[in-house]
Amino acid sequence: MARPASLSLFINSSHHTVLNHLSLSSTVSAAVSLLHTQQAHAHLLKTGLSSYAHLSTKLISHYANALHFPDACRVLDSVPEPNVYSYTTLISACSKHGQYNHTLSLLQEMLFHGLLPDNFVIPSVLKACTGLLDLGIGRRVHGLASVTGFALDSFVNSSLVHMYVKFGRMWEAHKVFDEMEQRNVVSWSAMISGYSRQGYVEEAKKLFDEMRSSGVEPNAVSWNGLIVGFNHKGLFLESMVVFRDMHLEGFKPDGTSISSVLAAAGDLEDLEIGIQVHGLVIKQGLGLDNCVISALIDMYGKCRLASEMMKVFDEMVQKDLCSCNALISGLSRNGHADDALQVFRQFKAQGMELNVVSWTSVIACCTQHGKDIEALELFREMQIAGVVPNSVTIPCLLPACANVAALVQGKAAHCFSLRRGISCDVYVGSALIDMYAKCGRIEDAKCCFDRMPTRNLVCWNAIVGGYAMQGKAKEAIELFDLIQKKGQKPDFISFTCVLSACSQNGLVKEGQAYFKSMTQEHQIEARMEHYACMVTLLSRAGLLDEAYTMINEMPSEPDSCVWGALLSSCRVYGSVSLGEIAAQQLFKLEPTNAGNYVLLSNIYATKGMWNEVDKVRDAMKRLGLKKNPGCSWIEIKNKVHTLLAGDKSHPQMAQVVEVLNKLRFEMKKSGYHPDTKFVLQDVEEQEKENILCGHSEKLAVVLGLLNTPPRTPLRVIKNLRICGDCHAMIKFISSFEKREIFVRDTNRFHHFKEGSCSCGDYCGRE
Repeated sequence: MARPASLSLFINSSHHTVLNHLSLSSTVSAAVSLLHTQQAHAHLLKTGLSSYAHLSTKLISHYANALHFPDACRVLDSVPEPNVYSYTTLISACSKHGQYNHTLSLLQEMLFHGLLPDNFVIPSVLKACTGLLDLGIGRRVHGLASVTGFALDSFVNSSLVHMYVKFGRMWEAHKVFDEMEQRNVVSWSAMISGYSRQGYVEEAKKLFDEMRSSGVEPNAVSWNGLIVGFNHKGLFLESMVVFRDMHLEGFKPDGTSISSVLAAAGDLEDLEIGIQVHGLVIKQGLGLDNCVISALIDMYGKCRLASEMMKVFDEMVQKDLCSCNALISGLSRNGHADDALQVFRQFKAQGMELNVVSWTSVIACCTQHGKDIEALELFREMQIAGVVPNSVTIPCLLPACANVAALVQGKAAHCFSLRRGISCDVYVGSALIDMYAKCGRIEDAKCCFDRMPTRNLVCWNAIVGGYAMQGKAKEAIELFDLIQKKGQKPDFISFTCVLSACSQNGLVKEGQAYFKSMTQEHQIEARMEHYACMVTLLSRAGLLDEAYTMINEMPSEPDSCVWGALLSSCRVYGSVSLGEIAAQQLFKLEPTNAGNYVLLSNIYATKGMWNEVDKVRDAMKRLGLKKNPGCSWIEIKNKVHTLLAGDKSHPQMAQVVEVLNKLRFEMKKSGYHPDTKFVLQDVEEQEKENILCGHSEKLAVVLGLLNTPPRTPLRVIKNLRICGDCHAMIKFISSFEKREIFVRDTNRFHHFKEGSCSCGDYCGRE
């Protein structure tokens, strides 16, 4: 490559020309600057001028500015007697560009050479301590500043205040702040922001007034410190009040303050304030600020105004990633899952650089709205796209794995979280516990729980709920009691889990005792879910009258869960009168829920009341309601198969039917006869047997038998409760095929092994 003319002059010049050239080279582009620096370095070595500290310092500065830190360090190492300025240049550059560990190493080296940091070095080192979240070293640096006398320097003082504020150590920050001889608006604003972020409303406001009293006028940063701080702490109303005061006093809000107050309005679902701030955005010409527009989209989404959200997005001149993410999240929040997925696909097709937030938002959207297969597919696409999931993505994905018993994919997510070092995160850990429990692997769930270094109440509730779903009431109760022994206070979810455990095993006295202690000892007001658990407990134990009495004595109007629990048990026990009462209440509360009509119809059918059955079916036709078909899922070779009751579309259905008929023949030989009372249709007996064979859980189990090695456990998920005939048949299959079979219905897990079920047939009759 031809040598630049300026470089030729440089090589033949004195060291004064070297300095001039290095100074001029800083204005050149990065590539040329690095080239000139390297050639200058070579010339210094050739001429023996590298021993001059001031020349080496200049060289270090240029290497650091070009982000070539190893070369800068080599130059520094070659200086026989480096001075403070040699280190100052490199330490400042490393800290500025996030090389925090390197910054601290250089400080240690500097001290080794007997050089004390000055008022330029100390702020850079304090910034590194903050970046590394190392308060201990920060305090030692503070002590070093005190010893050297630089703790009185305003720049150092300000850096100390910022460091302690970032760590939330407000009393230490305030101590430094009180010792400052000169307090500028920056240090005042840092203290105000720190107190507001910690939620100390009165202290923050008091400091704000003191700042004004001292003659320092607040600027936009001061106001924003209060607004953003309160909003960060969840003090949304206080944030909005400060914004109002700022506006009334004539201070012009900027994009930061407006974005924060829009977020507060959204969280409070205060549409009126949100619209007013939108007007201010238009008036001040902030419509081109993408952060503000994203906040507007988010606000309208939280206020359930999807049309306005879409309008704001469509009017954007330059759509950015933040606004796209806000739109996906808003559509999801408003129940428009299909639209959110479609918008995401459009962004992806347009070549937009989607980030982890984009992918996580759409995965969460699918999981929350029953699109579990789509969520699993999106996670696979995310990894192919090279986007690395984080500690938020995994808890959003794992419920989808749990919902369709995608154990293999759940395990893969677990392995990923282990490799990324996020498995110890309490939210990831809780989601893993829940996933393994819902996939029938309660031992793995307990293993995840035991390995967590810290556990919050969410983790405890997840494992108690997992044992409850498995029908392991004893273990659930032991863990519930252990919550309190470990110093945790159970909440309403904890009691829901333990009451559910009692209801699964018919532990009436225990359930009643826990329900009583919840209100009397723990002062937790009973919610609908607690009453639903109690009604389920009583009615499933055959105590229908007691359950109905409890409903009538409830302090508030029972909801559909409570009446639904009673109706379900009325079907089990054939109680027509109470079933009709429960059904009529449900028809008012959920007029479009076909399941309630089906349950009442089933009660009539079990009693042979076919005229009443026809009346219910006619009512469903008039309302345009259809029975939800039974649906089951089974994971085979990393793929989740979906089977519908009576469906013939699966490519292996002919084989499934053939094996099912053989099994039915073997069952009859052993004395089993199909329990046709579970076919609630007025048809011939043979037709009833054929209908029973088409139940989705039977189809899923046989599909598993066909496609997995002998003795391999099978895991099936069903969207409805398992019927008694399917329960009896799967018990037989578990013995005949020597298989462990796990079936999770809407109520609980059934673990079939050697001809028995973990529910002790307590649920099989349903």
